[in-house]
Amino acid sequence: MHKLKKIAKVFFKIILIIVILLLILVLIFKITTKINPPDIQNLQVETLERTVVDSNFYVIQNNWIQKNKHGLWEMYIQGDAYERGIINGKLTKELIYKQENAFVNQIKVMIPSESYLKFLKSFIAFFNRNIDKHITDEYQQEIYGISQSASDQFDFIAPNYHRILNYHAAHDIGHALQNMNLVACTAFSGWDSQSADSSLIIGRNFDFYVGDEFAEDKIIMFCNPEKGHSFMIVTWGGMIGATSGMNDQGLTVTLNAAKSDIPYSAATPVSLVAREILQYASTIEEAFNIARKRKMFVSESLFIGSAKDGKTAIIEKDPDNQALYNTENDYLICTNHFQSKEMQKEEFINADIQDYATTYRYQRVEELLNQHPKLEVNTVAKILRNQKGLKDKNIGMGNEKAVNQLIAHHSIIFKPEELKVWISTNPFQLGEYVCYDLHKVFAQADKINSLTILNEEDLTIPADSFLYSNDYMQFVRFKVIRDQFHHAIKTNVRIPDEDYLSNEIIELNPEFFETYVYIGNYFNHFKITDKAILAYKKALTKEIPNIYQRENILSKIEKN
Repeated sequence: MHKLKKIAKVFFKIILIIVILLLILVLIFKITTKINPPDIQNLQVETLERTVVDSNFYVIQNNWIQKNKHGLWEMYIQGDAYERGIINGKLTKELIYKQENAFVNQIKVMIPSESYLKFLKSFIAFFNRNIDKHITDEYQQEIYGISQSASDQFDFIAPNYHRILNYHAAHDIGHALQNMNLVACTAFSGWDSQSADSSLIIGRNFDFYVGDEFAEDKIIMFCNPEKGHSFMIVTWGGMIGATSGMNDQGLTVTLNAAKSDIPYSAATPVSLVAREILQYASTIEEAFNIARKRKMFVSESLFIGSAKDGKTAIIEKDPDNQALYNTENDYLICTNHFQSKEMQKEEFINADIQDYATTYRYQRVEELLNQHPKLEVNTVAKILRNQKGLKDKNIGMGNEKAVNQLIAHHSIIFKPEELKVWISTNPFQLGEYVCYDLHKVFAQADKINSLTILNEEDLTIPADSFLYSNDYMQFVRFKVIRDQFHHAIKTNVRIPDEDYLSNEIIELNPEFFETYVYIGNYFNHFKITDKAILAYKKALTKEIPNIYQRENILSKIEKN
């Protein structure tokens, strides 16, 4: 009996030590992942109130936001960093909530496991524990100002400031999820002999996809900061970083993800590097020097257009190195791989172009540029909307090898020397492209106090005819059935008319490899092996974007 008591006492001590160690680890985690807000001086701006002039027009002093007839939100912001953030947050409070809700819901769809989501939340908190040390005080203040208007409903993820700060790295985190087709952008430009009027023209698709709802409320932000150049960016509620934008000097920036190694610590989110370039650079050289000051934790191509230089160049940057890629041609193409000698990756140099979507899409853009040797805004829009593969091959709707993958958050066209920009309206790049003249916008912006037409209506590019076609309706239906298959797997409940839906989804999008992957995954989940293998084998006969996706399909066949 005495021996049992002694064992119990030792066991209790061990348990107590483990509990204490766990508490210490939790405490260390809380301390190391805590991000302190920046030091704020002008707290009086927090008392500013939003005035609702109209259901689609809100104003705070000389700052305002309005929704135009094309469905785009247009916002003008001025002042110092914290003032801009506070005003931005109050003007877009509902949009911040909607955007965050859409983002969180889509992440839950992509990662249905609650336990893995909790792990991911803790991992990102620890990974980004020093992110504030890599963000300038100006942008910390602006983000902190916005975070005052964020919803407490998402506190289960992190406090408001932590969340909004971390969301600015969403594009970077998307690199780690490239297999989920989150980031696969395309940009190109032409000047001199490649341009209809010889002036610089740029086109770009921002293929960052976290669900259709996330792209519903695009904001065109016109910003007149206390320091630096005035600029415009295409953004969304809560986001001050730049993914596509142009400043009043005719300098443009767009982002293209490149193949990255797995990062091990946080650095400056690339969208904030791009924002700093827009705000403080007027030439390619100035943009390059700003980028060199910042350490990034992923590989990225910053596609820079410059009215002063009359051309584009690509800043290629990874966590350790940076290079500037120029071309001797009068055009430049950027997909998702580095091109400079200093930064090229061997796997792309020696690869068959069929092996990777980025090399395939690059060649497809080159093919389209040869078909349209004199670029002007309508031909640029036509290229950005193109869904075909090389030699106009039908590769299915939604293929990553196409310029238009039907996932774009936005598409944009720049004429830097004229300070004109065209921005797509929903859905994707299929709606009208709406034109803004930055000369005119900034000349009147601080005097607007009611709903005003800002865009150049006579320069609107019409919607793509595909939007009104039977093919588009089929694509919409295709996505509905795709989601039904995903839901069935998630809930582990078979679909009563599974064979009918399998045949229907094939009829809707027969040339798309993922059509058959969706079917294969469904039958594989429910152990209907013969149908799963048949679907996977059919997928292998279609145009598959990347070799790792082909290998993944082959491994599923082998396991059965």
